[in-house]
Amino acid sequence: MVTKTKLSNGLTLVLAPLKATQAVTVLVLAPVGSRYEAKNINGVSHFVEHLLFKGTTRRPTSLDITKELDAIGAEYNAFTAKDHTGYYIKTISDKVELAFDVLADMIFESTFKQAEIDKERGVILEEINMYDDNPLMNLGSLFDQTVFGDHPLGWNIAGPKSVIKKVSRREIVAYKNKHYRPQHIIIAVSGNFNAARVKGLAKRYFGNAQPKAARQTFDTPQIKQQQPRVSITFKDTQQVQLGLGFPAYGLKHPKLYALYLLSLIMGGNMSSRLFTVVREQHGLAYYIRTDASAYQDTGTFMVQAGLDKKRIKQAISLILSELARVRDGGVTDKELSDAKAFLKGKIVLELEDSEHVADWYGKQQLFLNTLYTPEQRLKKIQAMTKRDISAAARDIIKQQSISLALIGPFKDKKLFTPLLRL
Repeated sequence: MVTKTKLSNGLTLVLAPLKATQAVTVLVLAPVGSRYEAKNINGVSHFVEHLLFKGTTRRPTSLDITKELDAIGAEYNAFTAKDHTGYYIKTISDKVELAFDVLADMIFESTFKQAEIDKERGVILEEINMYDDNPLMNLGSLFDQTVFGDHPLGWNIAGPKSVIKKVSRREIVAYKNKHYRPQHIIIAVSGNFNAARVKGLAKRYFGNAQPKAARQTFDTPQIKQQQPRVSITFKDTQQVQLGLGFPAYGLKHPKLYALYLLSLIMGGNMSSRLFTVVREQHGLAYYIRTDASAYQDTGTFMVQAGLDKKRIKQAISLILSELARVRDGGVTDKELSDAKAFLKGKIVLELEDSEHVADWYGKQQLFLNTLYTPEQRLKKIQAMTKRDISAAARDIIKQQSISLALIGPFKDKKLFTPLLRL
């Protein structure tokens, strides 16, 4: 049974036991990411994530942290998104205390030495270069920029190089102290553990941090789009990376589950409509898929593909034709039942692993302040009808709302604007 408790300082602890494993995952989530940043410090959320691995008062260097975890065969990492940051350690169950110890040490006792900050600037600049040099990795950022424009949701998570080169230690530490407060933090623990012991560990290692008054706030984008938008990043490549999509629903929207099913039917697997038409029937792409991404207040629906540059116009027309067809004609009974069965299988398989279970419950608590079980989530999915899918498609798939992002050997937007018709 999944439970949650609050420590006296406001930190929320979510426990999701899994008995059929010898592993345990401790995941710490903070509701802060690049959408909380000002432009002059864009990238600082991600910078903080890096720096928490660079030394603490008790573990002065990054090697002191990593050697201790490597010595027990632990898996550990961190990630920064636009609306949250996470740190996790997955280890054998009898080493759960070390996971709590290291994570608390990193989060509350990191030293942010100036020398480490300056070294890490170079690391992050190379990470940005890696994304810039890889169109497949960079496409999502360009698409979000096209949809959200000059809003934090349209900015790069890693920030521009100009900020990374000059952001100061004072700005970094102040940002971290503002957002990493116990009343904002979620700890999700999943795997094989003793609940009473884990509650005691949470109190011991995280319970002494003092809360300070602060509100986590962000601006909701006001998307007033009246015509299709096109963004192009020129790169002399053989393959064109395409992102084509629309603004969509936030996490609490009642039609979000219908959009998830629509996305799956259109491009969620190798039997989806777009995969069948664009790749199998016309041979225009190696990969093509769809994705419905949701934040608390808004989201996107995107078709992503790597396409033959010589037949890019044909591919765009085919994609738009299939989108118009599902908007105007809906989906079949079999497509809907197959999509529901696919989602059920994916959820069940993923939640056999403690890392995924911690992520499942931790993010629900972080964003929705609730804990849906897989059975409850699947019940909502099963309740979706063909009418629900059609309503979501009509809401989202609109000509004036199209955003097209391309990375490839093109420079002129006028080549593609006339194609964007639904």
